[in-house]
Amino acid sequence: MATHWTLGCDATHPHRLAEFWALALGYVAEPGFDDPDGASIIDPDDVGPAIGFLRVPEGKTAKNRMHIDIRVAGEPPWDMTARAALIVERVGFLQTAGATVVREWFDDDVLDHVTMHDPEGNEFCVA
Repeated sequence: MATHWTLGCDATHPHRLAEFWALALGYVAEPGFDDPDGASIIDPDDVGPAIGFLRVPEGKTAKNRMHIDIRVAGEPPWDMTARAALIVERVGFLQTAGATVVREWFDDDVLDHVTMHDPEGNEFCVA
């Protein structure tokens, strides 16, 4: 049996970051979690782990050693052209929500994934 776990994240503005990631992942605020210096989001289908955001005084200073990959096309095998269109669509949506594009990655001239920053500069990929 797998161990249940929660991803813990440092944040300058935990509620803003939780709102962004809830939107990005289709999560919701954790019911009953009410803390001005922290926020928690959960998978409404109770499949993925909870993600907590805790206010810390220091800002981000280096590249993440671990990051989230958002898989817009599910699991392989993929129609790469259709997958690229899904990536472009999700990247635009996330830019509207406050993310920024860092780099686009191509494989045989087809978009493979996009590295982005969330509103606090944490790296993640849309693939």
